[in-house]
Amino acid sequence: MPRPVWSGAISFGLVTIPIKVLPATEDRSVRFRHVHLEDMSPIRNRKVCEVDGKELRQDEIGKGYELPGGDTVQITDEELESLPLPTAKAIEIEAFVPVESIDPIRIAAGYYLAADGPVAAKPHVLLRKALERSSKVAIAKLAFHGRERLALLRVVDDAILLHTMRWPDEIRDPSELTPQPTELDEGELEGALALMDTMSTDTLPPEFHDEYREALEQTIAAKAEGKMPAAPVAEKEPAGQVVDLMAALNASVEKAREQRGEPGTVHEMPKKRTAKKQAAKKSAAKKTSAKKSAGRKPRSA
Repeated sequence: MPRPVWSGAISFGLVTIPIKVLPATEDRSVRFRHVHLEDMSPIRNRKVCEVDGKELRQDEIGKGYELPGGDTVQITDEELESLPLPTAKAIEIEAFVPVESIDPIRIAAGYYLAADGPVAAKPHVLLRKALERSSKVAIAKLAFHGRERLALLRVVDDAILLHTMRWPDEIRDPSELTPQPTELDEGELEGALALMDTMSTDTLPPEFHDEYREALEQTIAAKAEGKMPAAPVAEKEPAGQVVDLMAALNASVEKAREQRGEPGTVHEMPKKRTAKKQAAKKSAAKKTSAKKSAGRKPRSA
């Protein structure tokens, strides 16, 4: 398991649970170094003072906040650790809410909360089982990595997982990105739903993996052996514009079914009605209604 990144306690009501916070995810990206192309030697990032040009040691570097007037105020690690916050060494649970009430855009990194010592075992299990039975998640606050954060606690298997969350003012308003109002035919919507149904699964498919990283690792391995990397696969240029949306949806459903090993034949989807056809149908309906009204005999009193 990875090293703890934070330690403290979960606090809700009068219950306190000593815990250690461990990363729940890892970055598997391929890392590169900056090198001198002439001899492939690595390049160092030097920390140099802008005033005297002196290269600094780590113990000569601290934190400073630049004020609007240009002056800088030094803030020490001790001052940050001693801030008068109840969340400095505790994950303070503020509320329990249904998980569906949380917008996924608010959720960020994930961490496991491990019970810290024998005394933490029972309250840790108590919180986990209570969350499971209630089908809710806990919303909490904690001071973490130099700032106070909002967090979500949920149960995964037999562990409690903490997700840091973004504050409401950290979410950008998407209203300016919304497309202009446009007419949508019912047949097009039904076609899109048919495609979604064909591509739907009960769980996230396990075959999803990082193809870019695999290709990059193969390229690195080939170059390390003095070989030429594999030639890229020629891909068909995407069309600039969808001319017939219904045809594109129909073809997409057929392709999705073929990929899943299902019969490729697609039931004909509702065709898009033109304004002319709709007007003609309305006119014919009016004429039929008028004929029926004329043919009716008056009822006797």
